[in-house]
Amino acid sequence: MIARKIACSLSALIAFTFGNNAQAQKKPAFVKAPILHTAYDGDTDDLLTAGLGKTGLQTNTPPAFADPLKPTAAELRRRAIYNNYRALVDISSDGGYGVLYGPNIDRHGNPTLAEGKIAGDEYLAYVDNLPGTDNVTMMVQIPANFDPANPCIVSATSSGSRGIYGAIATAGEWGLKRGCVVAYTDKGTGNGAHDLQENSVNLIRGERANATVAGKRSNFTAPISDVQRSAYLTGNPHRFAFKHAHSQRNPEMSWGLHTLQAIKFAFYVLNQKNIGVFTPKNTLVIASSVSNGGGAALRALEQDTEGLIDGVAVSEPNVQPSPSTGAFSIVQEGRAPLTNHSKSLLDYITLVNLYQPCAALAPANGGAPLNGVPSPLAGNRCASLREKNLLSSDTLEQQAVEAQKIINDYGILPEQNLAQPAHYFLSVPQGIAVTYANAYGRFDLTDNLCGYSFAAADPSANPIPLPAINEAALYGDANGIPPTGGINLINNLSVDGPKEDRISTSSTTQRQDLNIDGAICLRNLALGRDIVTGLPLTGSLQVRYQRIKAGIAQVRASARLRGRPVIIVTGRADAVIAPNHAARPYYALNKLRDGANSKTRYYEITNAQHLDTLNGVPGFNSRFVPLHHYFNQAMNLLYDHLTQDKPLPPSQVVRTVPRGNVGNSVPPISPANVPPIADTPAADAEIRFIGNQLHIPN
Repeated sequence: MIARKIACSLSALIAFTFGNNAQAQKKPAFVKAPILHTAYDGDTDDLLTAGLGKTGLQTNTPPAFADPLKPTAAELRRRAIYNNYRALVDISSDGGYGVLYGPNIDRHGNPTLAEGKIAGDEYLAYVDNLPGTDNVTMMVQIPANFDPANPCIVSATSSGSRGIYGAIATAGEWGLKRGCVVAYTDKGTGNGAHDLQENSVNLIRGERANATVAGKRSNFTAPISDVQRSAYLTGNPHRFAFKHAHSQRNPEMSWGLHTLQAIKFAFYVLNQKNIGVFTPKNTLVIASSVSNGGGAALRALEQDTEGLIDGVAVSEPNVQPSPSTGAFSIVQEGRAPLTNHSKSLLDYITLVNLYQPCAALAPANGGAPLNGVPSPLAGNRCASLREKNLLSSDTLEQQAVEAQKIINDYGILPEQNLAQPAHYFLSVPQGIAVTYANAYGRFDLTDNLCGYSFAAADPSANPIPLPAINEAALYGDANGIPPTGGINLINNLSVDGPKEDRISTSSTTQRQDLNIDGAICLRNLALGRDIVTGLPLTGSLQVRYQRIKAGIAQVRASARLRGRPVIIVTGRADAVIAPNHAARPYYALNKLRDGANSKTRYYEITNAQHLDTLNGVPGFNSRFVPLHHYFNQAMNLLYDHLTQDKPLPPSQVVRTVPRGNVGNSVPPISPANVPPIADTPAADAEIRFIGNQLHIPN
């Protein structure tokens, strides 16, 4: 197939000479006009770095706005690229930026690209297949070095809940450097923030506008009437609605669809350049990205009935394989077989959200970096868990150890333990639990699910208006899932009135225990039972649980990958997307589903975690290596396989070497810390699926 594509690509220019392919020139029905086009010279501004270059991206000061209250579209774009780039990779030189990866590193791993700016054209449009006033954004970047004789397209679906530039540092950078067209989508999450008090929203390029005036040009407007909005604000002033949480569309259900649409949009835009006729038959297409974007790429291949995608390479994918307990087990060397895998994201994240602040006090976690939740609040969580018989131990130390054991017994790897306290401190599980519970159940923001809402807060934790300069910058600064951009989680049910979640007072315990009531409510809705009484939920809570359960069923993945080559890279210490509930069982399920037709490879990287951006932080820098480095390797391996028929290395564990400490400092990273994915791994490193068991070496 690939040889045929190469031969066809060489004839693309000839085909154009004899007349355009009418189908290739036809605009897809889902593309909403207008399509916004901007050309970048690669000097003052560019596709990859927004004119900042390798050095500007590494600077700790974000690019400024001439008028902070009215930033231009170009200024917002620059700020968004700056923040999205830094959110996904460690930008410290000692950690590998500018040495192993970054805009200045060429496709061979050499620092030959100066500042790494890339000239070309950028096209933005909305998807027009959703009624109402929220939109899915698509973007296509065509680099100036695109070669019509060797055409390629790389999808770069946004990670997390990020906006359209949410994969610029990963799949975007790799594709642009290869001279490939890059197809982006915000997959229906994006950075849609509706200020309900001011009734202001983002437009496609990030400018703020009145929601009524914006109409269908709005990135996201909460689907409630003005009467409902006014009534809600009477008791809940200064609140925000966010697209991922409040669109009432369960956007994750359509992540694969939107990735496929972005690829089709890329074909359409490319064919309007009049430099050839490009179709899936003569153009190499790689679906890729990381985290949520990685899950979207896998779902896209599952749904690709038109033969658009030639292969997939993803890192740390948020993919939720269809439950298959008993069909296979996961055996990590020296540990008992795990059959209770493939838990939903909401299931395991609500467990972590409930127990992690207490577990952070366990002696083994004493040296965990960014373990910053105040001890009194974490201790109060332990006390409240014990009071509700969710822990059985009596001393604080015993309670913390027990809480950690509960987490690990749920399939969360011990290798994740030292990263999780930082994630809780940064409100990662809290934000995910609230946003995804709302999304899966398609809840109205006025439901205030489990008592949560979104707003800025004053020093006393009271909800206040978001400062105007922060609101103007939301497109560039926020990541689509509060807490973000100055907007916090609010506990509406705090004893002393609505308060910022972390220092609110729970009504059932009368303690500042990090809102255990909200955490228990979310856990109950994930399981369908009251975890305190053990009884099934009843009444409205049972209805809400059923809505969430139905939403989760809609996002479960089949792992049928159509015999296409697929590479999945995951960090063993991933404390966001648990390997035992995502990448590992997805790989095993694919082996069951596709059997001998499976061409999937799974590479598990030791000492690598989900949020590479934290690797520049003391404590992370000595313990963890950049997973992004292996994402780039995976992309290179897949590209060489598709274009040169090079065999893909067998599935394997890559044993990295942390940088550690030398005296009072951490030495710069070197190739010895990050050995490559081996063409022929040692026998004791190879991952095997044998007899319905997935065997993972240590």
